[in-house]
Amino acid sequence: MNPANKSNAAVKGRRLLRLLSACGFLILALMPYAVAQDKSTGTPSAPVVVDGKDLFVVHERIFSFSPEDRAKAVSERILRLSQQPPSEVLPIQVADYENTTEITARDFVIMTVTDADAASLGLSRQQAASQYAQIIESTIRSLRARYSARTLLLGSLYSVAITILFIVTLRLISLLYRRSKEYVETHGRERIPEFRIQRVQLLSSAQITGTILTVLSGTRAVGVLILTYVYISIVFSFFPWTKGYARVLLQYVTDPLRSIASALIAHVPDFIFVIVIILVAGYLIKLVKFGFNEVKKGNIQVDGFYPDWADPTYKIVRFVIIALSAAVILPYLPGYRSPAFQGVSIFVGVLVSLSSTAAISNAVAGLALTYTRGFQVGDRVKIGETVGDVLDKTLLVTRVRTIKNVDISIPNSLVLANHMINFSSSAKRDGLILHTSITIGYDAPWRQVHDLLIHAALATGNILPEPSPFVLQTSLDDSYVSYEINAYTNKPSLMARTYSDLHENIQDKFNEAGVEIMSPHYSSIRDGNDVTVPEEYRPPDYSPKAFRVQSPRQPQNQDRS
Repeated sequence: MNPANKSNAAVKGRRLLRLLSACGFLILALMPYAVAQDKSTGTPSAPVVVDGKDLFVVHERIFSFSPEDRAKAVSERILRLSQQPPSEVLPIQVADYENTTEITARDFVIMTVTDADAASLGLSRQQAASQYAQIIESTIRSLRARYSARTLLLGSLYSVAITILFIVTLRLISLLYRRSKEYVETHGRERIPEFRIQRVQLLSSAQITGTILTVLSGTRAVGVLILTYVYISIVFSFFPWTKGYARVLLQYVTDPLRSIASALIAHVPDFIFVIVIILVAGYLIKLVKFGFNEVKKGNIQVDGFYPDWADPTYKIVRFVIIALSAAVILPYLPGYRSPAFQGVSIFVGVLVSLSSTAAISNAVAGLALTYTRGFQVGDRVKIGETVGDVLDKTLLVTRVRTIKNVDISIPNSLVLANHMINFSSSAKRDGLILHTSITIGYDAPWRQVHDLLIHAALATGNILPEPSPFVLQTSLDDSYVSYEINAYTNKPSLMARTYSDLHENIQDKFNEAGVEIMSPHYSSIRDGNDVTVPEEYRPPDYSPKAFRVQSPRQPQNQDRS
């Protein structure tokens, strides 16, 4: 061949190659359209599955049998033939008729091949039937081999070997667990140090040892379960009757893991969004906490906002941030729109609504008490019948310690509903006025009584000299005058002790002055002028009249014997 002919042949070859490439690209481009057309026609089909394997696909309905019914019937016939002697089954034959082709085993019809079945393979009906017959015969031989005596014997031997290995492994796991437990119990508390952060002990050696023992026990249980599952699956796979169960057992584990893995992969963008929201909310809470701490310390001052409001307001703002973050995050969680999630949400909502009525009322009352500033921690208060110092104010309860060192928790709703007396609110600025009343007879000059009461008050500890004590005459009764001594103190928490000292000093001062205190009442027979009329108002020659009290003399008994 001359060079010119060779050159022309090369050019033609390249053109042919380009043409084939273009056709290939055209086929690939039209393939989705063809698949769509096939799907749009809605031609039904069903695979013939034997022993978990897809053998081939049937496409056409025959009489009342759908493709699914045909596939199921063919699978059952193949399994039935695999359990019969080979002489009654093999070889598989093909019988061609006018409109159908049948695949038979002796006189037993396994399946009927239609034109639609053959068209899916791009073959004639006879060629498709021959191909199906070869597949069926190969499948029957494979199934029969599994039921042979040699296969069953090998399966039994393998099962015995696996069982021995399983028992030995269980013994080793038990021995390893027992040795590890003895070692941890013997040397754990001595060699495992306690977990501390500076001077704060978080976990003791005994707690860490107990945690290690719990982990060992859980690890052993999980290991035994996994080993048992693997053992059962392997033994089932050795025998044809249970081989399908082995595959099912394996699917029980692999299917959930596959579903979880696919769900996690599908929700990776959502997880990233959730992490970002959590980080932003966390840093925002830290920033808000820093700001309110500075307000509490007084470094930041806001008009109309008191430092004692900083802690409760920070808790409210933190709750709002967390609630808004949860509302944004929830739609991005897996299964948020599932019926199970919605049912749990409704159940939790009903529980909260039924059980939190008292808690909500106490919380609202706690907020009202906080922002009305009725009392502060450390104040001496009287709430209902309870008198004591405020130990703590929470969102739900107020804790008060009485003068007898009894701690009482009062729900905030009761605090808000009852009248409350605060002895400390003005004590440091204006002083708290302590007052007590005594009754003195009309014979004692009222100026002298005033002086004695004021001196008794000034002699009492915790009483302020300025503003000075003062006396009020509250009533003029039948036999006496009521006097009320009022004195200032800046220590309301010592009110009980101060009252006791004041009463002692009043007794001492009046006894020293010889002034009679008329309470409690008592009766005596005497000259009323000396008691009720002051001396300067009596006549100069006045002298009290004497009273003689005699008891009648009892008559003597006479002896009449």
